[in-house]
Formats: sequence, structure tokens, C-alpha cells
Amino acid sequence: VQNITKQSYWHVSSCKPGHGVDKLLDDNLETYWQSDGPQPHLVNIQFKQKTKIKDLCIFSDFKVDESYTPQKISIRTGINHNNLVELRCFEIHEPAGWVIVPTRDARSNPIKTWMIQIAVLANHQSGRDTHIRQIVVHSPTETSSIFIDPKFSSIELASHSSCR
Repeated sequence: VQNITKQSYWHVSSCKPGHGVDKLLDDNLETYWQSDGPQPHLVNIQFKQKTKIKDLCIFSDFKVDESYTPQKISIRTGINHNNLVELRCFEIHEPAGWVIVPTRDARSNPIKTWMIQIAVLANHQSGRDTHIRQIVVHSPTETSSIFIDPKFSSIELASHSSCR
């Protein structure tokens, strides 16, 4: 898989001062984004082009964040904010680390999308604002045929198979 987290534009619906969207991307599990307002709390991820997404990884820690910990999350995809469709909705119970969210279509292939929205619909213990410590976006690694070693049947062709 390929980490494409920082190859996109990120926006959140709200944040407390000092706990903005940059905290989701700083590779530090001690920091966190904190929302500031009514639910749902939204994280919008937009790509420069239609992009294959294998999974999302969300780091939450109930023991540290308690009622700020997300419990019910909706993953939505589309071209932009106006046509998002729910890909999946799920609940997590007292998470303690990375929650891996596969993003597959009906044929079990990685989705192709311009935008992903992560919507926190509810928190543990009916908490109002939410904490998310990190989010990572993975794309499948594409194997190009140019990098696959060709299997030639003759010595003559095999001798021309590499660059000098």
C-alpha cells in the first residue's frame, strides 16, 4: 500500500484553537483534532484527481479521550460536497489504537473517488465534541508492467532485456 495522506487537501467542519486539521497530519499520536460545534463533525479529504483508495486508518484512544472518542462514523465519497454518497456507516466500541476502515466497492475493489468525508455522528458517553488523533489514507500500490521481469524463451531476447 501507498500512504497518500499528504497528497490531498484537508478541511474540517470546526476546531478548537490549537487543535486544527494540521494535528490530524502531524504524525504525532499525542496531538489531536478537536471539533467545536454541533454534530456531525466532518473531516473532508479532497484529491487533485480521481484516486483509488484502499483504506482509511483512524487513530482514537478511548482511555485518554473518553467522551470525546468517536463511536459512530459515516464514510462518504463523491466528486464534491454536493453529491456525497454513504459508503459505509459503522460503530466502534472504546477504541485503543488504529481503526482500519476498508473502502471497497460492491465488487470488493478499492474505490475511486475525488473526495472522502469522514462524519462523526456520535461520541462515546454522548460526548459533544470529538478528538481524532491521526488519519491515514492508503492507496493500493499499482504494479506497472514495465517493472515486471519479462520471461523470455530465447537467450537472444533475454540478452536485450536490460539497459546498460
